[in-house]
Amino acid sequence: MRLALYEPDIPQNAGALLRLGACLGIGVDIIEPAGFVLSDRRLKRAGMDYLELAEFTRHPSWERFCAARTTGRVVLLTTKALLPYHRFAFRADDVLLLGRESAGVPAAVHHAVDARLRIPLRPGARSLNVALAAAIVLGEALRQTDLFPAEVPA
Repeated sequence: MRLALYEPDIPQNAGALLRLGACLGIGVDIIEPAGFVLSDRRLKRAGMDYLELAEFTRHPSWERFCAARTTGRVVLLTTKALLPYHRFAFRADDVLLLGRESAGVPAAVHHAVDARLRIPLRPGARSLNVALAAAIVLGEALRQTDLFPAEVPA
């Protein structure tokens, strides 16, 4: 399982997602262009020393990301989806795709993915922060696929 960030534009969120991936043993794909330099101090501050543990791959474009993939489904988290994430059967090789904080993903990407999921929100609420949304859905995906890191006895 992996996370993929489509043209992220907030370094703090990207750093938090890299930290999430590092802590849970999940690789992260960053699909460029990003709205910041990947060495940005805000990215480093959000990721803290976990960035050294993070396994991430940079892709210069959506097309190059698609060409590099060999297995698994791309599952887009979007407020425009009909299917709630908790009613979806995740697989161990799924890639959870997160759109830009400011604009989501373009229609071409929206239509190219294998599945689109939403997090049910109360009426009037537009969306969650992208890092929070990823953590919620990734937690369910890891639970379903039994891919949480092995627990170490205390």
